[in-house]
Amino acid sequence: MGKEEELLKHWRELEPEKQQQVLEFVELLKSESETTPPQSDFVPKTPLAQKLWEIRQRAIAAGLRLLNEEDIELELAARRGGWSDS
Repeated sequence: MGKEEELLKHWRELEPEKQQQVLEFVELLKSESETTPPQSDFVPKTPLAQKLWEIRQRAIAAGLRLLNEEDIELELAARRGGWSDS
């Protein structure tokens, strides 16, 4: 039995509420794969860069969302009591 057939077999045995949970979980997995950046060819050259790169990779693997430039500016403004667009 193939994986798809096995999945369908289990799917049909689930109650509608559980089927909805499965759908939500699949959507979550799909969105994670769409937002996960591709593997980089970057190679750190100094010991500090290697250590920082390893920390970054562990954070990504743990599901931590990395901030972009705009997110960083908003966080800094919030921490320093600055302005916001809201």
